[in-house]
Amino acid sequence: MPKVFLRTFGCQMNERDSEQVAQMFVERGFTVTPQPDDADVVLMNTCSVRDQAEQKALGNMRHLGKHRRNNPNMVFGMMGCMAQSRGDQLLEEVPHLDLVAGTQKYHRVVDHCVSLMKAKEEAQMDNLRLPIVDIDEEEASQNTIRDHIAKEHGVTEFVSIMQGCNMKCTFCIVPFTRGPERARPISEIVDECKRLADKGVREVTLLGQIVNLYGRHEFPKVDGKSPFVQLLEAVHEIEDIKRIRFTSPHPIGYKEDVIDAFTYLPKLVDHVHFPMQSGSDRILKLMHRPYKAQRFIEICEKMKEARPGIAISTDIIVGFPGETEEDYLETKKAVEYLQFDQAYVFRYSQRKDTPAAEMEGQLPERVKEERNQDLLALVDSIVERKNHEHVGRTVEVLCEGPSRYNKDRLTGRTRTNRIVIFDGDADRMSGQLFDVRIDECSGFTLYGDPVLDPSVGAPSVLHSAESIRV
Repeated sequence: MPKVFLRTFGCQMNERDSEQVAQMFVERGFTVTPQPDDADVVLMNTCSVRDQAEQKALGNMRHLGKHRRNNPNMVFGMMGCMAQSRGDQLLEEVPHLDLVAGTQKYHRVVDHCVSLMKAKEEAQMDNLRLPIVDIDEEEASQNTIRDHIAKEHGVTEFVSIMQGCNMKCTFCIVPFTRGPERARPISEIVDECKRLADKGVREVTLLGQIVNLYGRHEFPKVDGKSPFVQLLEAVHEIEDIKRIRFTSPHPIGYKEDVIDAFTYLPKLVDHVHFPMQSGSDRILKLMHRPYKAQRFIEICEKMKEARPGIAISTDIIVGFPGETEEDYLETKKAVEYLQFDQAYVFRYSQRKDTPAAEMEGQLPERVKEERNQDLLALVDSIVERKNHEHVGRTVEVLCEGPSRYNKDRLTGRTRTNRIVIFDGDADRMSGQLFDVRIDECSGFTLYGDPVLDPSVGAPSVLHSAESIRV
């Protein structure tokens, strides 16, 4: 039985795309292996958001080429955003590379790899290279990301609802690598979620480059509700789906109907990842982010009114071209005011073929790093304080199975997306919603004990998502 090794860099959408590819290999008789040295196919799903991610992927793929010594017919491929943006260039940068597949070609990867394997076998030649570069646009490619590979304790899953982005943020290469917005039909997404629920999945995360703009070009509003809210309502009707998350929304499409959804859809968790990028209006304008800092703050305040206790996380870029000390302090002021529950702070990275890369006022790396570390220190202090406030509280947790770092303990997340570690039986408790009393906090992780039902000596399991907790 042939084997495939798959490594993923980047965002949740890349993870979801890789899962689709893995499942397609399994359906063709392959085994997914965690070891590249005994694989017949070695694949890497790449990211182009930052130069560091690209260089890491290139370094990894060059290093993996050593395994061809043991198997001259091994097929090497790169997929995803960097493959889309660099195309043929990757064949020059990685001499052993056989396949370059773009972001609209994931469903073609298995066929390409099987074809390459067959050609190498038939030729009976060492180091045969018959490269395939497939990066053209393909209609309806958004509908091909729909299948999920079987997992032990598969409790939560990503569900891709759209592909592409029509925004023109000057720092971002995604519109180029992912193409324009393209939405899947609501019915197909709901059917996918139902299949997941039948397999034991209890939480879905709806994915889109700008998720709240889902379907705006394909589907009409109904009773004043956007297609995205219509989708939330439809998924909410699936009985065995107990929690719904989504990422990442954009302020431009965060209308009243999205905010109102938090008042009547209890399965929507008490968490939103909401990228701010900057607290300076001047920098937001240079970024082509079509909102002002005050508008962003107002949306956050409305969400907190609609769902008291909601956690808001964000993305922030420091050191954008032309960012003055005053601009940076405006961002810091916004962070101090909003008290984010988590914030991912990035030093601006020049990306080829983006407008920002050619802007005047590129800042020295030293300045970018100083602002990055300063803001991270503020964010960390806020997050740690908020996490420590949970000690002594009882919170609702969805058990996801054994902890990644300690298989003897279990892990789960609160409705506010905080990680909780606790003891218990994975086979019995995975996929269950129950209360955990928090008795310890170490930085960003909570530790506690499941609240036991004295009548059965088991966790007090919640059979619905009707109650909204911290």
